[in-house]
Amino acid sequence: MDKVDVQLLKLLQEDGRITVSDLSKQLSLSRPSVSERLLRLQERGIILEFSARVSPAKLGRETLLFIQISELKEEPHAFEEFIKHEQDILECHRVTGPISYTIKAAVSGIDGMRQLVDRLIPFGTINTSVVLGSPVPFRHLMPKDEE
Repeated sequence: MDKVDVQLLKLLQEDGRITVSDLSKQLSLSRPSVSERLLRLQERGIILEFSARVSPAKLGRETLLFIQISELKEEPHAFEEFIKHEQDILECHRVTGPISYTIKAAVSGIDGMRQLVDRLIPFGTINTSVVLGSPVPFRHLMPKDEE
């Protein structure tokens, strides 16, 4: 990646709806050149997807949770198949150490948390933390040497 690619990533992460025309103006490149760079970044797997960030709270999921699952009672693949279909789960990561999985979930209040925990209990020991605040809720990523 050159400096133009890095600047392109920065602009896209700041505004995912920016047009190719606006990108070309800000980068002082032709629209076909910008389009080619975007395609190359996608083909290389640097840009994974284009999507909208949505507020869980505005969709009735005001309670953000981090759940740790340890002492797994099922095979990992069985748990992973189950978790893929849980709509309250935003992220699920298999991790090293005494914890098997770390999950980020958004639910509708304490009752939603109880229901999710009840669905997870058969899979192992559950440790749930409710998020009180998020000083860094999301961060744009740049190449290490560009930070």
